[in-house]
Amino acid sequence: MNSTGTQARLERIGTDGAHLIVPMDHGITMGAVQGLKEIESTIDAITRGGADAVLTQKGVAPRVHENKNGKGYIVHLNGSTTIGPDENDKRLTGTVEEAIRAGADAVSFHINVGSDHEPDQISQLAEITDEAGRFGIPVLAMAYARGPGIDPEDPQALGHAVRLAEELGADVVKTGYSGDADSFQHVVESTRLPVVIAGGSRGTDRETIEMVRGVMDAGGSGVSMGRSIFQHEDPKAITRAVAGVIHDDLEVDEALGNAGLALEA
Repeated sequence: MNSTGTQARLERIGTDGAHLIVPMDHGITMGAVQGLKEIESTIDAITRGGADAVLTQKGVAPRVHENKNGKGYIVHLNGSTTIGPDENDKRLTGTVEEAIRAGADAVSFHINVGSDHEPDQISQLAEITDEAGRFGIPVLAMAYARGPGIDPEDPQALGHAVRLAEELGADVVKTGYSGDADSFQHVVESTRLPVVIAGGSRGTDRETIEMVRGVMDAGGSGVSMGRSIFQHEDPKAITRAVAGVIHDDLEVDEALGNAGLALEA
């Protein structure tokens, strides 16, 4: 699916094929939570800390560009809220063309594989990859294993989700983490796409960096990690620690130490 334009823009949201993306589209989902009220300063901190790209909904674009320090920008194209009837029912919030007008280097789309909404989301993702291909815009598919009776950390289900993203024409795929490097290797091997993981709800600094280390040890390509970074007391420092693992192949203690974070955290 990669045209010259798509490949050029992929390089804007990664470094040497590895990705440290910080999604901050949570305002539509959760409201103006910690780290998102003054999103300008958060974006400045994480991009100075080593993030390759930030991600928001289209309406926040004017608050992004002056603060992203030349890093990449991704516009997310669907969403839902935690106070609505069904958070898994992600609805379209934009188009590829709108994302381009907002200055995006790539677009992203969330699909819950195994949910009641999977059929509509499959069709929508297929349409988005087709439209994006015409414009040379990369697509990050956020493909999660979520639905009745599905374990969201099951490596078989996660492997199915990432393969679905490749089958539908995505360029990068984000999914959940299976809990350890050995099991996550199956997920990575289920597709030829670069695989990045979600951070989920925030844990300790050590838990965050150990998870990133596990992803890279399994052959993954990085993270698309939101709350663990933008809700941190020092977003620049935790970004630097994550970047140390992804881009410099540091071990956990060295990454934490270089970032000035307590090793016992």
